[in-house]
Amino acid sequence: MTVAGQGADLPHGPHKTEVVRTIFDTIAPRYDLVNRVITVGLDRRWRRLCVRALGLPASSRVLDLACGTGDLAVMARRAGLRALGADFSRGMLAARHRGFPAVQADASALPLPDGALDGVVCGFALRNFTDLEGSLAEAARVLRPGGRLAVLEVAAPEGRLLRAGFDLWFGRCVPAIGGVLSDRAAYGYLPRSTAYLPAPSELRALVARAGFSGVGRRLLDGGLSQLITATRRGMPPETR
Repeated sequence: MTVAGQGADLPHGPHKTEVVRTIFDTIAPRYDLVNRVITVGLDRRWRRLCVRALGLPASSRVLDLACGTGDLAVMARRAGLRALGADFSRGMLAARHRGFPAVQADASALPLPDGALDGVVCGFALRNFTDLEGSLAEAARVLRPGGRLAVLEVAAPEGRLLRAGFDLWFGRCVPAIGGVLSDRAAYGYLPRSTAYLPAPSELRALVARAGFSGVGRRLLDGGLSQLITATRRGMPPETR
């Protein structure tokens, strides 16, 4: 999914890692506020659906991958799960909601043992990973066989009229709102970063190759976001 005209001149490789880290360090103090405004509060509902999609019993151990301020971790704890977080932005970790442990780490190199977790959730971060395939493989590695993955990402409505409105909102209004409430340059980059996202079929194939089965994709609220779910296979990921 790409907002029209937004994919040019994006950073790649180690440069992308540093750019993204700097962006999230910068916007961390008002990140939650801007999220509420630019999604008209829908992001909270999407995060609840993400945690619910794990389908795990109480006391299951869950990682909020690229946790940011930890909205998913907090919702997981409210659902009776034992949550921890990981994020490579020191600023985000400093601004996070308290009450759950978190570590600074890249998604492609998690400091966790094999099979240590029952579930992994991730909210709107896939397009920010420098090594998406490696990060998905790491999520599989730290999950036990049968463990669950639930990932939220941006999407776009398929209808022409709704898509035009979405492109206007996400491509023009979001940077303007971000500029008023936080940092315009950062919120100008975030809509453009959708160009990093693989097509839906390719994304599902990447998840499967990383070591997951039963990969599903559900569009939320007319296609404003997407929820990817999968189950960790019993064999090691094919990419490792």
